[in-house]
Amino acid sequence: MVKRALWTGLAWGLALSIGAAQAQQGFSFVALGDLPYGSPDKAYGPYRALIDRINTLDAKFSIHVGDFKSGSTLCSDEEFANQREHFQRFKAAVVYTPGDNEWTDCHRANNGRYNPLERLGALRQVFYTAGRSLGQQPLALQNQSTTMPAHARYIENQRWMHQGVLFATLHIVGSNNNLESRDPAATQEFFERDAANVAWIEAAFEQAHQHKANAVVLAFQADVFEAKSVWEDFPGWSGFRKSVGETLLPLASRWGKPVLVVHGDSHQFKIDQPFQLLKKTLPNVTRLIVPGASDVRAVKVTVQGAAFSFEMVTPDR
Repeated sequence: MVKRALWTGLAWGLALSIGAAQAQQGFSFVALGDLPYGSPDKAYGPYRALIDRINTLDAKFSIHVGDFKSGSTLCSDEEFANQREHFQRFKAAVVYTPGDNEWTDCHRANNGRYNPLERLGALRQVFYTAGRSLGQQPLALQNQSTTMPAHARYIENQRWMHQGVLFATLHIVGSNNNLESRDPAATQEFFERDAANVAWIEAAFEQAHQHKANAVVLAFQADVFEAKSVWEDFPGWSGFRKSVGETLLPLASRWGKPVLVVHGDSHQFKIDQPFQLLKKTLPNVTRLIVPGASDVRAVKVTVQGAAFSFEMVTPDR
């Protein structure tokens, strides 16, 4: 069944969207992530039931914000194939952005001692096709790999417009975004991907301005406050300082219109406004944390002009 969240909207969104909402019809999409977690015999059934429930909704597409396996299961080709099959169970489109469990953490013994960079390459081959999403009715979209030659490997960074809203996925993952100073290869990978993410964020807001978008939705895996200190949200050792603290938030502030940031990683459903710039809350930036792990639910997001409302989606039982 679908249960409406108590927190169903934002005053700023309603105020900004009165004219736009009258001019255009609203739409819905589904956000989910950190699913499925666990062994196939325990995790796949509930996850498939959730997908089946999503397939009955009027959502135009779904966004999976990464971690399609737990951090203590194998990063095998078989697991990748199983998860691709899951994405193809979605009757509409599904856009997927990677999480850390699929590649950065695959060096762990209980993950199979894989090379993380090799697994990242496999992810790109298995789950991404330039110009279209996953799902039975793929969504036409743009990839950074084809629009920015300087960042040609980042096919996973995707962008599309729907009814006046600019959507973009970013490859920003947990485990401090793979900023690991003890591993030169990981450090190099981080700085190259961080530069790509910065360029993609800048391009997203540029596109939003050009197309006079009503709102911007940005989706990625990481809870970017994991490296927060007492003094700073994004200290020097944070793998999210450049992309989020120094790029996303200033651009969102200048943009002024509603921005919805969707991520997973923390596993606990939440809607709040935690982002600050110069110690002041950004009133136009809202965060949605999707449930996950043992909480097998998704979130239906309805967009009316520039206003967002939220409903919980649970699998039929």
